[in-house]
Amino acid sequence: MNTEILLSISGLHKAFGGLIAVNQMQFDVHTGEIVGLLGPNGSGKTTVMNLISGALQANEGKVVISGKDITNLPAHKISHSGIARTFQLVRVLPDLDCVENIEAGLAYRTNPLWGDAAHSAALELLDRIGLAKQAHTPAGDLTYIDQKRLELGRALALQPKLLLLDEWLAGLNPSELQDGIALVRQLKEEGLTIIMVEHVMDAIRSLCDRCVVMNAGAKIADGTPDEVLSDPEVVRAYLGDSHA
Repeated sequence: MNTEILLSISGLHKAFGGLIAVNQMQFDVHTGEIVGLLGPNGSGKTTVMNLISGALQANEGKVVISGKDITNLPAHKISHSGIARTFQLVRVLPDLDCVENIEAGLAYRTNPLWGDAAHSAALELLDRIGLAKQAHTPAGDLTYIDQKRLELGRALALQPKLLLLDEWLAGLNPSELQDGIALVRQLKEEGLTIIMVEHVMDAIRSLCDRCVVMNAGAKIADGTPDEVLSDPEVVRAYLGDSHA
């Protein structure tokens, strides 16, 4: 494993009134690895993703990427520091076709592309994610898996160092799931670093180098998929005391 730390999170804390959603969260992500961020529903995983990407402001703690403190910067500045993401609920521009959706991403990266250069780059990216034949299909007319591919493509258009996937594989049928796993594996082979919030155990075991497990806002385990999924505290968090 690459020993270079790309992302470092320390003491990250977020409360909504009296509810503590993230409690002194701390973990590192090394360059080139896929880290699964796991835990039962309501454990704080998406809140952590929102704090990393700038969708939410932290009450305490630090988020550092490539040695740069990006804690509580505006989302567009965090994006320009090398972080892109997808969302639990797919966000595409439904009235624009696939090329135009990707061009929107290309226009907002650190070195923006416009005109013919953006169009060519968008077509190349659509081919990379398996949507070349749907280039001129309105995003709203795509299937669910293809909308997910398109949202991923728009994130990749930002040329991220770190990609955040929030349940990107959720809701797919078995065939689509295998296609999705293959695409994420391809991104890793190309050198991209990924944090993925996921509940699909086949994907976790197949893709993740390491898993960080949360419960009630706090980290309860950090290790390989086999290590954390056999940890009694993790089993208890998912299934209750009788199964631990």
